[in-house]
Amino acid sequence: MKTAKSVFVADLFDANEPKKTPITVSTLREAEYFADGGYTDILYAVSIEPGKFTRAAALLRQGVRLKVILDNIATASALDEFAKQQDTLFHVFVEVDVDGHRAGCLPDSQELLQLAKSLSSAPNIELLGLMTHAGISYDSENIQQAFEFAEQEQQRILHARDRLLAAGIEVNYVTIGSTPTVVAAESFAGIQEIRPGVFVFFDLFQAQMGACDESDIALSVLCAVTTHKPDQHALLIDAGGLAMSKDRSTAAQNVDYGYGKLVTLEGEETGLIVNAVNQEHGIVKLPEGKLCAEYPIGTRFRVLPNHACMTAAAYDSYHVIDANEPLANWPRCNGW
Repeated sequence: MKTAKSVFVADLFDANEPKKTPITVSTLREAEYFADGGYTDILYAVSIEPGKFTRAAALLRQGVRLKVILDNIATASALDEFAKQQDTLFHVFVEVDVDGHRAGCLPDSQELLQLAKSLSSAPNIELLGLMTHAGISYDSENIQQAFEFAEQEQQRILHARDRLLAAGIEVNYVTIGSTPTVVAAESFAGIQEIRPGVFVFFDLFQAQMGACDESDIALSVLCAVTTHKPDQHALLIDAGGLAMSKDRSTAAQNVDYGYGKLVTLEGEETGLIVNAVNQEHGIVKLPEGKLCAEYPIGTRFRVLPNHACMTAAAYDSYHVIDANEPLANWPRCNGW
């Protein structure tokens, strides 16, 4: 849920018992928000630090099965001491670095063994297992590369698990995932949990990489033409850096969509992209042969984002539509 950050989206996953779905969040504010929404099985998937122990403990006392991650002895020792003082049981995953893009212990490191051993012997800590996120998958140029990164992700974390088992450290649970590796993987043998996030919306980066079709992109930003700049052969729209984010992830792909791709309200091609942004303005350079007069002031477009997570973070709710007919407004959580 670190992309959607909305109880209303989470509730879609199991119509019969939606609140039973295990979820992953990226901030404690999200954990608190989803707990208030009835979710009790929550993984906080950013390495915890001592300043957040008190908030985490408060969630545990509310009956939330909050699972935290860490990757170093210093945090483990501090959490062990805190847990004893509070007489609270913490549920912990060791984070494994499978590709050098995120935090975590290297699969072959001594630190991994030492950390897991110290956690497994701590009386107020339950060592659940190992987790990872293959951040390198966002360097994928195509689905084949994503598959190769998925294979690497699984091989390396299962190797880390096997090292712990060989050392007599019980490891019952392995949780992995990024959207590209989960989409591309052919098998999850030995893996107990996958955690894709952006797949609930998808975006231009995922479409070009091959994780989805462009028609699968469910998130867009509504904008309007505010100004004609015929001398610059450009339009200004009211969706700039704060509305779209300044994520430029498609710049390294086959097609560079600038800061987003403009489509009609019905989702049809326009041949336009957001070439540049100021805080509140998007600058749209017109293709050769196109005139400003073809796009009257007030003309509305939808802008498909490069990175749905970053774009969605600018808003406090989603306007849910079907064939441009409004269905609902779904609030979301922001903050840390």
